Amino acid sequence: MNNEAVQPYQRIAQDYSEKIRQGRLAAGTKLPGIRELSEEYGVAAGTVQRALTELRNAGLIYSHQGRGSFVSGATGKSAQDPTALAIEALQSQVAELTARLDKLERRRDG
Repeated sequence: MNNEAVQPYQRIAQDYSEKIRQGRLAAGTKLPGIRELSEEYGVAAGTVQRALTELRNAGLIYSHQGRGSFVSGATGKSAQDPTALAIEALQSQVAELTARLDKLERRRDG
């Protein structure tokens, strides 16, 4: 697949997937923030969020609301229990929805 055929979020996810799998990013390492990644790749924040979702779904990272995204101890889905993966995915989704709700409520109240 050439770079022109790859969607921007896929390029970001591939870049970070390679860094993690090659050991250039160790378990527990904090990833750059959404704004920083947006600037680095020249894309919108939503594109970065989609890339991070892909990495979370692959079991390569986990996120904590207000703290950021971090490299998981495992190097992919096959290294984790499917139940743990499902729980992590749900936790990530709840964190994302909570952040969106907080943002909407601040906008409404502001």
